[in-house]
Amino acid sequence: MPARDPDLIFRSRRSPVCGTRHAAASSQPLATWIGMRILENGGSAADAAVAMAAVLAVVEPCSTGLGGDAFALYYDAEHGAVHALNGSGRSPSALTPAVMASHNIAGAIPPLSPLAVTVPGACGAWADLSRRFGRLGLGPCLEPAVELAESGFAIGPVTASLWRDGMEHQLIPAGDPGDLMPAGRAPAAGERITNKALAGVLKRIAADGPAAFYQGEIAATIARAVQDKGGVLAPDDLARHLEANEAEGVWSESMSTTLGKKVRIHECPPNSQGIVALIALAILEAVDANLSSPSPSAYDCHLMVEALRLAFAEAHRHVSDPRSMDTPAEALLDPERITELACLVDPEKCLSLPEGSPPGTSDTVYFCVVDGQGNACSMVNSNYLGFGSGIVPPGLGFSLQNRGANFSLQAGHPNEVGPNKRPYHTIIPSMATRAEDGALLGPFGVMGGFMQPQGHVQVAVNLFCRGGDGLDPQTALDLPRFCIPDGDPTSGVALEDGMDIKITLGLAGTGHMLGTVTGMERSLFGRGQIILRNPESGCLAAGSDPRADGLALAR
Repeated sequence: MPARDPDLIFRSRRSPVCGTRHAAASSQPLATWIGMRILENGGSAADAAVAMAAVLAVVEPCSTGLGGDAFALYYDAEHGAVHALNGSGRSPSALTPAVMASHNIAGAIPPLSPLAVTVPGACGAWADLSRRFGRLGLGPCLEPAVELAESGFAIGPVTASLWRDGMEHQLIPAGDPGDLMPAGRAPAAGERITNKALAGVLKRIAADGPAAFYQGEIAATIARAVQDKGGVLAPDDLARHLEANEAEGVWSESMSTTLGKKVRIHECPPNSQGIVALIALAILEAVDANLSSPSPSAYDCHLMVEALRLAFAEAHRHVSDPRSMDTPAEALLDPERITELACLVDPEKCLSLPEGSPPGTSDTVYFCVVDGQGNACSMVNSNYLGFGSGIVPPGLGFSLQNRGANFSLQAGHPNEVGPNKRPYHTIIPSMATRAEDGALLGPFGVMGGFMQPQGHVQVAVNLFCRGGDGLDPQTALDLPRFCIPDGDPTSGVALEDGMDIKITLGLAGTGHMLGTVTGMERSLFGRGQIILRNPESGCLAAGSDPRADGLALAR
């Protein structure tokens, strides 16, 4: 049986998985297997992604679930276009700065406050993805998750550790862990558990669609659970979610920038923080960074850190619900603005930047799939901080997210807390296409709060620049990473155990405050998945992050 607290020490080499038809990758082998099964049964990449999202909600509730949000990028092979799906929920209509003040909340919204609970958007996102690009319908895609929740599943060691941590810091403090603490404790690695309450909810969604979640008994139970803790989420807030989505639209075109001359990197537009990765990559292009060394160097790590610090500073000033942004998202990628930022990068020392970052890390799931027709889905589903708020509505089998913790309490800020508003959002799936013709190169992503854009930049550079032609997906994920904790431009830099000592010494020499992270704390650096597709042959190569319990499969 795996150890209770496994050290995340990478002891063996792992090869990329290769195939010629379709592929799937996620942080849980069961989710990957179900994704492949859906593809084998004629499902599209959208069908497989929905099925994987639902399975992950069952087997990794300490990171994701129906109580959270979801964002996706979908590559439509027929039209060669990348579409962005915004599956984030809005704040309660009664949530105002005055309400925060009446609860004596100042400076930042506490992550476990019931006032941080926003409307869960995941269920609506699953339905939207299925409706537009699916072939099988929502119900059949949820059936495997229902079966697992009813019959039981065994969890892996990393998931068991995350579950136990979430129990101690979220579920128990919130007071009513219910279905998420079988036998009154967190499950051990390898233990078989069920979640019949969640199975019941999934069955109702499969039969009646997302209205079963956002209206009636389920919505009332969710709202009552939040209000009992002192929050202001109401049944009407959930009922308005689908109407607001229809009125505002949940689909848009992706935002993108080039990496080198051959690759275009796509991200979801705000309120997602995907623009952080795009700004950073654009800055690296503008400073003409040479990122083609076979392995990371102190010089290019310094440039990436500085580009990301500048990008975070921009995002924390401007990114919010698109309806309240004072600067259009496109303007943040304007070449003149990028040039101004690039001029601030000093290759020999780190910058002094102003404060302005929301706090928090994240446990999230990222997964991706490519089908036999060359369609691809890159998706993230998340509760935000592990079990989110820790609030578990009785009899539903999932916890509620705490996305509202990323609202600002600064008066007049675009991201200032307010009613019916989407917050600054950390979720960011990514997609790569060939710059010359838009052909699919593949979905990729790295989960983990403010680590996500940092992971995207590092993994994209590994994947498409290292050694001139880039590294294979598994090697690109295996390399040690750096992290600017909480995405705070004023903080130091955390380095993963195993980072080349020359990089450590070089970053210290340019003035960065450094710390090394080992063991299970390596979850700080995120958990990624990659599927690459050769545009000419259609052959696939996939990798899964060794920092998780995950698996990549291809056929």
